[in-house]
Amino acid sequence: LYTGTGSELAVSGVGFQPDFTWTKSRSNELNHNTYDAVRGATKLLKPNLNVEEGTDAQSLKSFDSDGFTVGTDTHINTNGATFVSWNWKANGSGSSNTNGSINTTATSANVDNGFSISTWTGNATSGASVGHGLSKAPEMIINKCRSSAGNWAVYHAGNTSAPETEYLELETNAATADIENIWNDQAPTSSVFYLGNNASVNG
Repeated sequence: LYTGTGSELAVSGVGFQPDFTWTKSRSNELNHNTYDAVRGATKLLKPNLNVEEGTDAQSLKSFDSDGFTVGTDTHINTNGATFVSWNWKANGSGSSNTNGSINTTATSANVDNGFSISTWTGNATSGASVGHGLSKAPEMIINKCRSSAGNWAVYHAGNTSAPETEYLELETNAATADIENIWNDQAPTSSVFYLGNNASVNG
């Protein structure tokens, strides 16, 4: 938890250098923001909206040894507003993963904690697979197109009896939907997860 100052602010006390940070104002009606070390600190995505990736040099400026530094952007540092941040540790900026039919630009994985971040370029091919860098099948996947607007697609192993056939949208209140071209009706494995040809996940 931290209180905004409106000027550059180092937020500490996380306990480690985060590789993924999600922030939200608690006192003001402002957007959620997510940042990660794979895409770079100033690159942001907004989990409550379906918009493309943005770049803001005054948003999250750096990941630090015990937290992160924010700039003057009001969505992350309004003077006097209260904020919460959730932080995860992966493995720095990562490296390419070639396990799937699509090579990732970078995969940063923390195998012990079962958390990873991957970026890739889609190929609009049903049954494409992407390496996640973990040693077990992931139980949750959050997928977002960075280059254009599109839904946040969410897979969760406990969603239904056949979770690979269905998905949830992070930014809406829609119920679970059964759409084959999201996960291609294939469950993730210990090395890859699968994609359909839907533009939101594999354009």
